[in-house]
Amino acid sequence: PIAPGAAPRKAHAGVVWRFAALAPALAHLGQGFHVRRSRRWRAAAPRRRAAVAARVADVAAREAESTLAGDQAAARQSVPPQHCRNIGIIAHVNAGKTTTTERILVCTGREEIFGEVDEGSTVMDYMEQERQRGITITGAATTCSWRGHRVNIVDTPGHIDFTAEVERALRVLDGAVAILDATAGAEPQTETVWRQATRHSVPRIVFVNQMDREMADFSAAVASVEERLGARPVPLQWPIFDPAGRFCGAYDLVRLRRLDFRADADHAAEAPADGMCPKDMREHRERLLETLMDQEEDDDALEAIVGGTWAPSEHELAERVRKGVLSGAFVPVLCGSAKRNLGVRELLDAILDYLPSPLDRAAVSGSNPRTVGESVSRAPWKKEPLAALVFKVAPVPEVG
Repeated sequence: PIAPGAAPRKAHAGVVWRFAALAPALAHLGQGFHVRRSRRWRAAAPRRRAAVAARVADVAAREAESTLAGDQAAARQSVPPQHCRNIGIIAHVNAGKTTTTERILVCTGREEIFGEVDEGSTVMDYMEQERQRGITITGAATTCSWRGHRVNIVDTPGHIDFTAEVERALRVLDGAVAILDATAGAEPQTETVWRQATRHSVPRIVFVNQMDREMADFSAAVASVEERLGARPVPLQWPIFDPAGRFCGAYDLVRLRRLDFRADADHAAEAPADGMCPKDMREHRERLLETLMDQEEDDDALEAIVGGTWAPSEHELAERVRKGVLSGAFVPVLCGSAKRNLGVRELLDAILDYLPSPLDRAAVSGSNPRTVGESVSRAPWKKEPLAALVFKVAPVPEVG
């Protein structure tokens, strides 16, 4: 070998000369090889594209199968019926149903990133048409966990053309969350889905969404529940705005706490409302207590209320609110902004605290398919025979 920096010896000079003489022939040979290889490459392009498409389809099928297996595994986990909530999200179109559901999935750890309707990246709007149009066309179901409870959620359409989807979903729901736009209150389709929920005796809570928008009016939204929906609204929260007029928190009227919402926190920062709660907030608290008084049937409790000696605990108030919700006497109202993930965790807490479990629902009546004309009743109890209603069939092309 030639040492680095050394002049080539005579023998090596001959080798270099012979290589230089062969260079044109080698270049021509390489050019011909390149042309033949390019032709073969172009001819094989359809096969390569087909192979790539097959690999993509295989990956999609594996992911769909894995997701389905994960959902089935979660469904097989033993959860007591009293720790289960079967709820639906109902509202007028563009009130924020799907956005609220997407935030719930992230808050509960079901998903890692927020799906956005405008970007077509939501989990619940999985159809191509839904993602292109930015609206929910068909009801979609999912499940998540919160505070040791399983929450099964059905995100329903808000457009009038798909009202039948809401009707089917309400038949299998134990409770519902009605979403209102803080700038519009109850809207025409809100009235429609509200009547459907009333017809199926589904208890509801109201979430006044988009409180961060200009012209948001919580008081007007609450009033619309009574004026347009014919229900008795009972605010459990009252919004707080900073000096610049931005929505930043709420007063918890049940626990007399100030909630400072933070989008990146597990829960809102809390502080006692004593000494800082405005006068009108205390008035709203008194209205809440008056509403609960109207539902009281215990004579001793009534005497304590009238005598001004009633000092209910937080747990007692929550139980009375739950009782009123289950009986349909009134509808709790909360506030927040799902887009900014404000108040969503408190909404989840309210779902567990106030909406019914399957055990709180009445028995279901139907006909025995084995005996024509025989009417049977099934109570929500594990010792009862199985009674099921298929309300939705969703094909998954990747897994058949």
